[in-house]
Amino acid sequence: MKLELRRIHIKDIQLGNETTVKNGVLTVNKEELISKLKEDERIKDVKLDVARPGEKVRIIPVKDVIEPRVKIEGEGNGFPGVSTKMAQLGDGKVNVLYGAAIVTVGDIVGFQEGVVDMWGEGAKWTPFSQTFNLVVDIIPVEGLAPHVHETTVRLAGLKAAEFVGEAGRSVEPDEVLVYEMGSHAEESKKYPDLPKVAYVEMLISQGLLHDGYIYGVNSQLILPTLLHPNEELDGAVISGNCVAACDKITTYQHQNNSAILDLYAEHGKTINFLGVILTPELTTLEGKFRTCDYTAKLCKSLGADGVIISEEGYGNPDSDLLMICKRLEDSGIKTVLITDECSGWDGMSQPLADTAKEAIAVVSTGNVSHVVTLPPADRVIGNDKAIATLAGGWEGCLEEDGSLKCELNAVIGATSEIGYHNCTVKLY
Repeated sequence: MKLELRRIHIKDIQLGNETTVKNGVLTVNKEELISKLKEDERIKDVKLDVARPGEKVRIIPVKDVIEPRVKIEGEGNGFPGVSTKMAQLGDGKVNVLYGAAIVTVGDIVGFQEGVVDMWGEGAKWTPFSQTFNLVVDIIPVEGLAPHVHETTVRLAGLKAAEFVGEAGRSVEPDEVLVYEMGSHAEESKKYPDLPKVAYVEMLISQGLLHDGYIYGVNSQLILPTLLHPNEELDGAVISGNCVAACDKITTYQHQNNSAILDLYAEHGKTINFLGVILTPELTTLEGKFRTCDYTAKLCKSLGADGVIISEEGYGNPDSDLLMICKRLEDSGIKTVLITDECSGWDGMSQPLADTAKEAIAVVSTGNVSHVVTLPPADRVIGNDKAIATLAGGWEGCLEEDGSLKCELNAVIGATSEIGYHNCTVKLY
C-alpha cells in the first residue's frame, strides 16, 4: 500500500459565504454547513465558532476532534462504513487541511468528555490548543436515548470534517508525506536482518458509550484485527465520544497516530514494522482472556521479535495490557508498554490497577489525577458549568470568576497513551 498525505498548511479559519482555502486561510460557509448537518432530523440546531491558538478561549464539553481531509485519488473518501459507503482504505492521495481541526461540543452525552484551553496553563496540557479549531456545537432534539445522542453527534463531527475537507480538493499542498509498505514477505526480503516489530493498539470497547469503531464496526464486536498502518492513517479507525478525556484517542489522533508514525520512521532503518493489531478492551474475564490470547497468537504468527503496546483508558484495561505483556514476554517477544498512571493528587498511589513482573519496559505518559488550575477565559464556547459533571471535575471546581480546578482527566489529550503529546512522569 502507498498513501500520500498532502498537507495544506492552514494558518487561520474564517466564517464566510464560501468554503475555500486561499493562501493558507480556510473560509467556511457557515450557513451551508449548518444546513448540511441539520439534514439529520435528530439535530435541532447547530452553532459554529472558531478558536485560534493563543486566544483566551475555553471549549467545553469536547466530544471529539477530527482532521478535515479529502481523498483526491484512490478508494474511500471520508469515513467508509460510517459516513460513506464501504471501501478499502490505505492507498491513494489525500489532501489534508493541516493545522485545522473540527471540534464537537454540545449537551453532555456521558460524563467522560473534556476541556480545551487555547491559551495559558491549560494550553500546555492539550495538543489541540495548537490547532485552528472550527467548533461545532450540536443541539439535539429532546428525548434522544444516550446511545442515539452519541451516534448523532459523532456522525455530525465526521460529516463536518468531510464538508470542510472538500475545500482542499484542488489546492496544491505545502508538503507531501509518503507512507509505503508492501506485504510481510516483501518487506522481510528487503530487510532480512532487521528485527520485526508489531504495534498492538488497544481500543476502549466497554459499552456504555465507551467504544471505538473500525470501518464502522463497534470494536466490542471484533477479535483482535491486523491492519496495514496506512488504513488507520487513512481514516479506518474513529473514536466514540465518551472515554476519559485525557487518554481518549480522538479521531484526529487516529488519523495521525504518533506511535504508527514513529514506527514508520524507523521502518527499513532499525526495524521491520509489521503493522497494527487493533485489540478490544472488554469488561468480562472471558473476553479479556480471549482477546489477550488472540493478540499474542497474532504477534507470534507474524514472527514478531518485539511488540509495542499502547492502552486506551485506565483501570480494568490495565489488566489486559499486562496480560498481553506476560504472554508475549513468556514467548520470548520483547515488549514495551505505553500507558498513563492514576496515581492520585499527590502522585503517591499505585499507578496501575494491575502489575506483572514481565513488564520491565514501560513508558508513562503522565498522571491522570494531576490537578491543574485554569484561569478564567474571555470567551467560553459551550458550557463551562459542564466541568462539574465531567470525570476530573467536581461540584464547586468552577469559581465565580470563571477559573476552574480539575484533574488532567478532564483535559482532552493530556496523557495520550499513543504518545500524542509531551507529558510524562519523572521518577525521583
